[in-house]
Amino acid sequence: MNPFSFRVWHLFLSLAIVGLIVILYHGLYQNPSYIPPVIINTPAPEIVGPELYQGKEIRLSDYKGKVVVLNFWASWCRECALEHSSLLEMNRRYQANPQFVMIGVNYQDKEDLAKEYLKQHGNNFIHVRDPSGKISIDYGIYGVPETFVIDQSGMIRYKSIGPLIGETAAGLMKDIIEPLLKGLPLSPLSLL
Repeated sequence: MNPFSFRVWHLFLSLAIVGLIVILYHGLYQNPSYIPPVIINTPAPEIVGPELYQGKEIRLSDYKGKVVVLNFWASWCRECALEHSSLLEMNRRYQANPQFVMIGVNYQDKEDLAKEYLKQHGNNFIHVRDPSGKISIDYGIYGVPETFVIDQSGMIRYKSIGPLIGETAAGLMKDIIEPLLKGLPLSPLSLL
């Protein structure tokens, strides 16, 4: 073998080994359970799941043309209990509007515990079970509570991580829900 081809082969082999090490190093330190976040101003993933009480299939697409508040919750979640009265009040405030619907998605929970939670804390909106976890995965849920607002065209317009209480709940109604119900554009600042 001539010295030039030996050097080329040696250089090629060295680069291949370094490249392989970089790829393996990068792969080892990635989170294998990483779920990409749902992005605001993207189409909302379809929801198909059984309603908590009657088991009737609920589909998000059945509510296209409405403003949908989608809240992920669980009976074991303390922050969910903190925000529950705010959600009930929000639904009371808008439920007479035919362009509004609120849907709760019961996350990683047992059906009987979810029903008991709603019996204890009150209930005035639809709840869907997510027994397979598909809905939660599609929405990139990391924990509960998480809330999304979906506009009449099916686009996600707002996402909140954590409980909707106090100024957060008031701001959501004033800056997001009310303008959407009136067909007004959202202020770029309201999306932050």
